[in-house]
Amino acid sequence: MLDFRKVEDAQTLAQAIVNTIPEPFVVLDDEFRVLEASVSFYKTFKVDPEHTRGRLLYSLGDGQWDIPALRVLLETIIPEHAAMDGFEVEHDFPNLGRRTMLLNARQVIYEDSSNSTILLAFMDVTNRRAIEREKEQLLKQTEELLRQKDTLLKEMQHRVANSLQIIASILLLKARAVLSDETRQHLKDAHQRVMSVAEVQRHLHASEGIDQIEVSSYLTKLCGSLAVSIVGESQPITIKVMAHSGMIGSDKAVSIGLIVTELVINAIKYAFPSAKADAMILVTYEIDAADWKLTVSDNGVGKGASDATGHNSGLGTAIVQALVKQLDAVTEVVSGSNGMTISITRATFTSHMPRAA
Repeated sequence: MLDFRKVEDAQTLAQAIVNTIPEPFVVLDDEFRVLEASVSFYKTFKVDPEHTRGRLLYSLGDGQWDIPALRVLLETIIPEHAAMDGFEVEHDFPNLGRRTMLLNARQVIYEDSSNSTILLAFMDVTNRRAIEREKEQLLKQTEELLRQKDTLLKEMQHRVANSLQIIASILLLKARAVLSDETRQHLKDAHQRVMSVAEVQRHLHASEGIDQIEVSSYLTKLCGSLAVSIVGESQPITIKVMAHSGMIGSDKAVSIGLIVTELVINAIKYAFPSAKADAMILVTYEIDAADWKLTVSDNGVGKGASDATGHNSGLGTAIVQALVKQLDAVTEVVSGSNGMTISITRATFTSHMPRAA
């Protein structure tokens, strides 16, 4: 085992340790004169040992090392705390330029001497700080772009909603003006299709521009709107919604909303040709991960499953068939004396919801 009782051996080891440290490193006496410095110190700050050792740290580089923050560290903080890590200094260092340094300092006090030394290490974080500032600037720019996007999206939603309301109003006015009952009914049906899309827009606006819609609330409001505008007092029909809570994309919501609109309109038109005290249409929507099932059932007279809607063919049937295909789903129609059930299913789904009865 080595014995470092010889001063020369201890100094040799200390010098080897200093030179091994990759970051600039300097040893100062208690008067802040340079006792020793590492090779990396000389290389980084472009100084030579002859003009460094024995000199006051503040006088290096013709006094350019007389840095106020460095004085605070060495003359105020170190005497009180004996150590300091991560003390940041930004300065125009001689032969180096404007740099940001993290200083780590330790005061070494010896038992058999009133003198002390200070170990001072430098870490250049200029590039790191520049990257951090760049990231911060990019973040601010991104936030501003997102703010502008949200503003534009809200404005677009507002304009689309207004346009849909205008179209819906025109359709109703035309429906009142025409003499043909068949044409009037077609215009009213078109009005409901427009309103189902408008309902999606209202939910998007309420979601502050997020392109996701809460399906249960959406279907409840949509069916409520259909009940108010279509169901007559002479034949009251209850429209009930039972839906799992969950978020769906606005594009999917438009398709589902149009399907529900068509199926509910058909049920109101054809399921109850005569008065029925407990007439009801039940809309259910179930979710199982990526799979889902939409069901519209009634407790009316029922009818043969002649097409995708279970009723007469026409524009509504074509719309439903196209939307079901677009949603990568399949249609099933079950009809009997107790009513009709039309299910739109994506993938395989086992239903646990009740049917209208």
